Amino acid sequence: MKMYILLKDDLPEGFAALAAAHGSLAAYLKFQEDEDMQQWVNSTFYKVICKVNDKEFEKAKDFDDCVVLTESALDNKEVAIAFKPREEWPKAFKFYRLYK
Repeated sequence: MKMYILLKDDLPEGFAALAAAHGSLAAYLKFQEDEDMQQWVNSTFYKVICKVNDKEFEKAKDFDDCVVLTESALDNKEVAIAFKPREEWPKAFKFYRLYK
């Protein structure tokens, strides 16, 4: 079981770290009562951070159980999407690039 956090690929490095941290917390707060979230918190706690382009970002917003994050210092631009942890992921997630 793992949580995916998608970051826009044009996000400055300092904002990327902040968005990933905020994404993890935002997803936890939104889904904290969910059984999958509780299992994840009490077991693996794995997170996968990926970078995506604008097209991938927009398509990813259509997947279930996510929270979209904005950054006030970037004029409230959408910068990340954090997803509720789960065992099975849509096929698209296999093709997102890991953030390094």
